[in-house]
Amino acid sequence: MPRLEGQRLQQKVAFITGGGTGIGRATALLFAREGAKVAIADIAAAAGEETAHLAGSDAIAIRADVTEPESLQAALRATVGKFGRLDVLHNNAGGSTALDDTAVDAPLDEFWRAIKLDLFGTFLGCRFGIPELIKSGGGSVINMSSNVALMGIPGRDCYTAAKGGIAAITRSLAVAYAPQKVRVNAIAPSATMTARVRRLVAGNSALTKLADSHLLGLIEPEDIANAALYLASDDSRMVTGQVLPVDSGVTIS
Repeated sequence: MPRLEGQRLQQKVAFITGGGTGIGRATALLFAREGAKVAIADIAAAAGEETAHLAGSDAIAIRADVTEPESLQAALRATVGKFGRLDVLHNNAGGSTALDDTAVDAPLDEFWRAIKLDLFGTFLGCRFGIPELIKSGGGSVINMSSNVALMGIPGRDCYTAAKGGIAAITRSLAVAYAPQKVRVNAIAPSATMTARVRRLVAGNSALTKLADSHLLGLIEPEDIANAALYLASDDSRMVTGQVLPVDSGVTIS
């Protein structure tokens, strides 16, 4: 019998980094509506608390810095301590800035910022989260890559390097942990109209052109959250090692 809306994540525990705003918040709220107990990890404590309040009584907020191993490990331990298990790990925290540029012109500090936040943060989430998924008998890892990892977009080489690395590690981890019933997938959004991206697009002609190329219109955070719900749920039980574009057709146009 098909599950009713609101039951797709019943009895599951999800840990979402960067859950205080944007895609992370939209995903946390959707997961909560679908029955999950949700831990919202964010470096901005107030934003995380607001998301937890909106998500309801089965959600908690934990201040965590995904670039610091001890901080992220402690947040995952707190989640398992509160809810008893972990079923879904959503490595969502990340983002680019207007300082990004080509490898020739980008500030070196911007390169290391992107690598540390996006790639290293995802690496650490998997390092500490996958063992907890294994203890639960398996589960789903959802990483956040980007359409910049799938196509050539000029002037974003710091972000591209980080997101390309996430796509690669997603595939290798999927092979490594399939025997333990851990599925590892990634979502590759195009420009998603969070408040941060709206500001970024407004100041970057290349990104403005990219936004104008969307075949089905601009992407909202809820569109990415719906993809994350599919990957988190048992509906995707035979899907692993995939990088799923949610890009309004940008990568094929």
